Amino acid sequence: MIKKLLRPLRAGLMLVSTFCAPLLAADESLPNIVFIFADDLGFADLGSYGHPYAQTPALDKLAEQGTRFTQMYVTGVTCCPSRTGLMTGIHPARYPRYMADFGFGDRTTITELLNQNGYRTGHFGKWHIGPKETEIDGMYGIDDVQVIGGDEQDPRGRDTKLFTAAIDFMTENADRPFYVNIWGHATHFPVNTHPDLVDEFAKLKVKRGDFSATMQPKFDECEQIGGELDEAMKQYLGDVYSVDLNVARVMAALDELGLSENTIVVFSSDHGPAPVILGGKKSSREFSQNMLGYAGIFRGGKHEQLEGGVRVPFIVRWPGRVPAGRVNEDSVMSFMDWMPTLAAMVGIEEIPVQLDGEDVSDIWMGETRSRRKPQYWRPSSPQAGASMREGNWKLHLKRKHGDAPVELYDLVHDPMESRNLAESEPKIAAAMTQKLRTWVGELPTSYEKNK
Repeated sequence: MIKKLLRPLRAGLMLVSTFCAPLLAADESLPNIVFIFADDLGFADLGSYGHPYAQTPALDKLAEQGTRFTQMYVTGVTCCPSRTGLMTGIHPARYPRYMADFGFGDRTTITELLNQNGYRTGHFGKWHIGPKETEIDGMYGIDDVQVIGGDEQDPRGRDTKLFTAAIDFMTENADRPFYVNIWGHATHFPVNTHPDLVDEFAKLKVKRGDFSATMQPKFDECEQIGGELDEAMKQYLGDVYSVDLNVARVMAALDELGLSENTIVVFSSDHGPAPVILGGKKSSREFSQNMLGYAGIFRGGKHEQLEGGVRVPFIVRWPGRVPAGRVNEDSVMSFMDWMPTLAAMVGIEEIPVQLDGEDVSDIWMGETRSRRKPQYWRPSSPQAGASMREGNWKLHLKRKHGDAPVELYDLVHDPMESRNLAESEPKIAAAMTQKLRTWVGELPTSYEKNK
């Protein structure tokens, strides 16, 4: 079983492309890459993304030192699909066997490519990209795999141990190029934040008017399950603050090691904020207590293909390469682009041909251009609704129930997805519907999951 899961690359499976133009001069050293991935963090949960109360000084500083993007999209609306798309550049719905249960099969990962090209690779924190037996050194080309859970008793935040392990890895490999995944658990439920972190917000009083209309139903639902808004917000923001404290530790470590100038640091979230659940098999309080993640003006969140579920904060810093102090509000990108983009940035010319993403390294480095490929979303279920974005337009096809209704939104003029233009823009709706159905037709007709 392990040998199958480790699967070395085979010639018949590794179709390659050489379109990635190296961005490094021949005499330049390879940059380190540090990828910090929060869990269930909303688009607007950082100060730099508009949260009225969040304390995120380290992340806000990271944004000032790099570029903050506002049109970055995840590849799935739950943890495993989101991680699958970025690790392999393949849409998660293309996998007939669910990845958290069976792994990636023969798909190439970005960590394999980097490892084969001189990088020391590490992964610390959440896994959710294969069964328990895949949590081993060498999996997916990752030299050091440490799946570390959260510790709510740590006054510095539940993810402190996994950040410490990542910093140790960086220190041990400071003399060679490294890539590290730092995949935390904050702000995934349950949010039971250490009192020391909650105390940072002791004087906070929630004013509903400080938040968009899309947040008001979540406030209502919080109160319906017996929550108290001020306390719930303190708990949630304390968890967010803990992420910021640990990001500050990473940045300080890079400075101390003398690696800051030649390290690409990326911060993002795996999808939108979790909802407040009013019912279900388990107690709604278990799932929903303190879950006040904020998607800003966007509607929806985790489990939904609306903008609030798929649009996430995305900050990139690489001194002297990625423009500092810049906000890119125009370029549309996807985590499906992770593999081809990083490959281009470090000069890897041979990558899999059949990728769903595209190289957007030029956008990272300061260009503003239109996306070449549409973006698609659908869970691993043949009956599930599907969505796509192309240009300024977003289309949703609902679940298969005969003639399913179509929803079409102009995201430039209606980012809240509140005005369905399917009837007033029939040509656009018809063309996108045909493209989306064609894409859905390429997907498996059944999926295998462990019960």
